[in-house]
Amino acid sequence: MKIRDDKVALRIVAPCYNEEDNIDICYRRLSSIVQKYNYSILFIDDGSTDRTLSRLQALSKYDSGVFYLNLSRNFGQQSALKAGYDHSTDVDCVVSMDADLQHPPEIIDQLIEKWKDGFDVVNTVRLGNNRSALFKRISAKCFYKLINYISKTKIIPNGPDYRLLDKKVIKAISEINESNIYHKELIPWLGFRHCEVPFEIEKRQAGTSKYSFTKQLSTSIRGITSFSINPLRLSSLLGILFSLFSFLYGLYAIYAYLFTENVVPGWTSTIASMLLIAGIQFILIGIIGEYLGKTFLESKKRPLYIIDKTNLELPENNNEKSS
Repeated sequence: MKIRDDKVALRIVAPCYNEEDNIDICYRRLSSIVQKYNYSILFIDDGSTDRTLSRLQALSKYDSGVFYLNLSRNFGQQSALKAGYDHSTDVDCVVSMDADLQHPPEIIDQLIEKWKDGFDVVNTVRLGNNRSALFKRISAKCFYKLINYISKTKIIPNGPDYRLLDKKVIKAISEINESNIYHKELIPWLGFRHCEVPFEIEKRQAGTSKYSFTKQLSTSIRGITSFSINPLRLSSLLGILFSLFSFLYGLYAIYAYLFTENVVPGWTSTIASMLLIAGIQFILIGIIGEYLGKTFLESKKRPLYIIDKTNLELPENNNEKSS
């Protein structure tokens, strides 16, 4: 069993989903970097269906600084992160990162140094993101531009959930209980002193990405609608705009009928107008429905995650978040 120095109390929070081939590699690289600190590593098993949990249980027996939270099902990365943050309020600082090692542990020392300089939030920024597919890079760029345009809370383009947070930031996050949480916007909204550290994204060590296009789209919609009501305002503005356009076109139709002889029923223009207006209506209804759905989920007050197994000592009043 390994013994750690009593220095900076650092916790690594690493969500993982079906990463049985990466867990041991991730642990070896992490432990070689954080040996100088009073470290602990908290893996969040987000409902894996492979042998991820058994690998985590074996590691926890080998190293007393390794902990795991096994969630009862797949709740998603943001919920898994929240579980990790909620159970890390007793350390000096927390570094969250992916367990697939695309977030290189070697820059953790840089994050710690920035934290020692007085920064409460040390974000990372991906450089040279050419490993991703062209469509993914373009869609990500469009997403960041859109969300920073419509929201007052600005997020960092190409900023992953690889960051260091001071204990007071962790405490603030643990007190927030939202059903649709999005940390890339929540953490800037909290404030505190922050900075960025660039890094080169690495290739996955093993396996394939579990972050499908559907999950990416769902996360993007969550991000756009979580911290701004501007899409609702856009719906109202578009409604007013098209109502005005329809009114003006109606005046023109009356004028053409009364004062000209060139009025020929136009099937194409009629159908085109109907399809355009119907399409806009469906988009606006969808935006409104997204907000209504969020309100519905928030009103249920369901826990953001449920813990099935863990080797952490949970507080007695933790029933709202775990079982």
